[in-house]
Amino acid sequence: MIVTSLDPVRLGAGDLWIANGRVAASGDGVRIDCDGVLVIPGNVCAHTHLYSALARGMPYALEPPRNFVEILQRVWWRLDRALDEDSVRASALAGGMEALLSGTTTLVDHHASPNAIDGSLDVIADALGSLGVRSVLCYETTDRDGPERAYAGLAENRRWLDRVRREQPPLARGLVGAHASFTLGDETLAACSAAAHEFSTGLHVHAAEDGADERDALALHGTRVVERLAGAGALDERTLLAHGVHLDDSETAAVGAARATVAHNARSNMNNSIGRARVVELDGRLALGTDGIGSDMFEEAHAAYFRLREDDGGAGMDWPLARLADSSRLAGRLFDEPLLGTLEPGAPADLVVLDYPAPAPVHAASFAGHWTFGLSSRHVRDVMVAGEWVVKDRRLTRVDVEELAAGARTQAELLWQRLDGVGAHPFEPKGDS
Repeated sequence: MIVTSLDPVRLGAGDLWIANGRVAASGDGVRIDCDGVLVIPGNVCAHTHLYSALARGMPYALEPPRNFVEILQRVWWRLDRALDEDSVRASALAGGMEALLSGTTTLVDHHASPNAIDGSLDVIADALGSLGVRSVLCYETTDRDGPERAYAGLAENRRWLDRVRREQPPLARGLVGAHASFTLGDETLAACSAAAHEFSTGLHVHAAEDGADERDALALHGTRVVERLAGAGALDERTLLAHGVHLDDSETAAVGAARATVAHNARSNMNNSIGRARVVELDGRLALGTDGIGSDMFEEAHAAYFRLREDDGGAGMDWPLARLADSSRLAGRLFDEPLLGTLEPGAPADLVVLDYPAPAPVHAASFAGHWTFGLSSRHVRDVMVAGEWVVKDRRLTRVDVEELAAGARTQAELLWQRLDGVGAHPFEPKGDS
């Protein structure tokens, strides 16, 4: 059975045909036998941090963080300063491997490596491309490490976007990356906005992830975060806002009016104890991301849905499917592929074959229930991106999984050794200082 669309849910019977990297009309191209399996569009992770892939179980010797800002200062802003080119590459390979094996075919990544900025997006693009992962990349521009690195981060975004514009790599696109309002001065934010307009793309920025972001904006600029972004010309239909947990009514309305996309990262929000995003008010352009907690969008969709149900018992089981479809629509806009995320004729052939022995009938009305209470990444058997099998019989087709994982472990050990010499970051938002 073929799921040709998640929102609305549409299912079809018969075989699937692929020609020239796209879903073809019946009888054209290469045939995929869909008998006894469930074929779905490839999942899209709308916000991740691949550089966190080597961080699992890494040693921690500082005082435990007491709030979100201290988590950044003592964990993530230490980790990113310890990254070098080799660990950036290993992180991308490890994260891309796990994405494909869990049925995620597109990653929207937000990268930071303050001591290895120049060319870092090429490193990630080449690593993901070697696996066959579709990606949207940016560098996290920020003033927290000083003006020289802020300039270098913006330059890396511009250099990457210029390459994308010239070469149009088949599996990679770009956004302008920025960390968050509370680590961006007015000049840097304006420069990021100008670059996004110059390259006809959007700003990918953390927005109101924690209350500290809003307090800083009010203390330094007399506005809330979204109003500040809008004032800098950085809020439009191409903007990708990560988290949006602390947006108020006026900000939520402004995001909707601008038709910007918010990437909801439920598991990360729970892990960081930062509150609950107002996801119902953001429906319509609300995508799903992992914020670097892997790339398994089955697991992320389940967590997001169950957390919503805890607050709103009337939420329908089709809600996570609509959010995954919004993630695909975001990627489709960036690749100029409006059918991405569907398996309609003409759509890019990004798909997942699930070996799912359904214990109950699967049809359009029941599929959401199967997704929420039955399907998971353990059912992923084969994965295709742009018409090429990149996972076959649960194995990557282009690289050796054991060799890739061994290389990642080596780089993780070296990264952890360097981390011993990196102290807590001194930067603090002004509203909390």
